[in-house]
Amino acid sequence: MSKIWRARDVPRSERLYYMRNASAEAMAPVTHWYKNKEQDFPGWIRAADVGALRMIHASAPRGEYARTPRLIRQCSSQPASLGLFLQLKERAVIEQNEREAELRPGDFTFADLSRPHRQAGSPAEFAFVLFPRVLFPLGSYDTKSLSGVVFSGDSAAGALVSSLVRRLVADLDAYEGAAGGRIGSALIDLSTAALAIRLGRANKVPMKTRQHVLLVRIHAFIEEHLGDPELTPPTIAAAHHISLRYLHKLFESEGKTVAGWIRDRRLERCRSDLTDPALRPRPVNAIAARWGFTNPRSFNRMFRAAYGIPPGEYRRLYA
Repeated sequence: MSKIWRARDVPRSERLYYMRNASAEAMAPVTHWYKNKEQDFPGWIRAADVGALRMIHASAPRGEYARTPRLIRQCSSQPASLGLFLQLKERAVIEQNEREAELRPGDFTFADLSRPHRQAGSPAEFAFVLFPRVLFPLGSYDTKSLSGVVFSGDSAAGALVSSLVRRLVADLDAYEGAAGGRIGSALIDLSTAALAIRLGRANKVPMKTRQHVLLVRIHAFIEEHLGDPELTPPTIAAAHHISLRYLHKLFESEGKTVAGWIRDRRLERCRSDLTDPALRPRPVNAIAARWGFTNPRSFNRMFRAAYGIPPGEYRRLYA
């Protein structure tokens, strides 16, 4: 269950102190300097645990926020952590190890919380992910050499990490229990791969992690091309430069065949559209075609097998 701290929930004179304590509880102790002190202190922090990770979604006013040596010494008994900082709106600069990462929306960088760092920027919304250091298979030298380095949200590996973090912080209460653990592991694997690729040391990533990252990329590719009737296992394998046999092997852990995964995702998209009031004028067959089903009779049969009733009746009952 997520917890939220809002500056507006306390008297105006207490807001800066309150948000400093909120930062310490949600993330790690930091020192705040913010401009326009005569004005109200805007801001909020929302935090939740997703598996072994701590996910934070926050908004802060223009100013500087520093993790100082004194604050680090005060927390010396806490387990070492890495932080992934993802800019969501406006721009910000993260400084660590004599490097400056200037982040645009969608970009991210890593920070070693056992070392001093500083954040500065305009009023901004951001996400912050805390990783236990022991969960990263890369060495401390590797992670140190990348802290304060920009990872573009437009790059291949960066886009996967950026989109997953944004999706997680958009609904922090949706990822609890075992599901949260699996998603947390996926984010660790993706982040490890992004770090290793940037270092030119992809071979240092464990095989299991590399397979997991490849599977996440394939899932994203399938989602992007669900409406294409030509989306088939051979086209997916070719797009990812792997053999058809290896593709099927990757999906053994999913408990479904590749074709079965595609079918189920298409059916779920159709089911969602059938309950959307905005799409009520659209015929059932048009919705099916939108998601790659070119044969109405076959679609009706598969939908009934999955949900117990024909799609038209499902729309009448649940729309």
